[in-house]
Amino acid sequence: MALFRQVFRSTNLLRQCSRVAAVPQQHRGYAEMAFTFACPSDVFYANATIQQVDVPATNQSFGILANHVPTIAVLQPGVVIVTEENGEKKKFFVSSGSVTVNKDSSVQVLAEEAHPIDRFDRDAVRDGLNKAQADLAAASTEMGKAEAQVAIDCYAAVQKAME
Repeated sequence: MALFRQVFRSTNLLRQCSRVAAVPQQHRGYAEMAFTFACPSDVFYANATIQQVDVPATNQSFGILANHVPTIAVLQPGVVIVTEENGEKKKFFVSSGSVTVNKDSSVQVLAEEAHPIDRFDRDAVRDGLNKAQADLAAASTEMGKAEAQVAIDCYAAVQKAME
């Protein structure tokens, strides 16, 4: 029993000493967030400081500010809106991917495909949506139907983002 008490006291003492001797972690300020946003073909932001990012997640779209609760989410086709440090908002269409919010206020958005909204042609998007809808109607296999539905979802999301 005396040995148990001594081990218990040593463990508590060790915990207290580690708290006192712990090197403080460097944290960004309350209004700062390190943001990385990339896809296989492009890096849009690399550890940049921004105010906010809004992402289209599977369950619902949500906004991320500095000191957001740590989160991992799956992106659905939609618009990522980045509010830069100067207040300027930039919109990007993403097809899918993931978003990770870390305890240190760093955020990573990794997309399968991502493009600035201003790169899209309204007529081409409308034509693509019409073609995808025709492909869905003509599909005879489950795979063909699934591919057409994914295309419809993406074109519809781009079209909505351009409004």
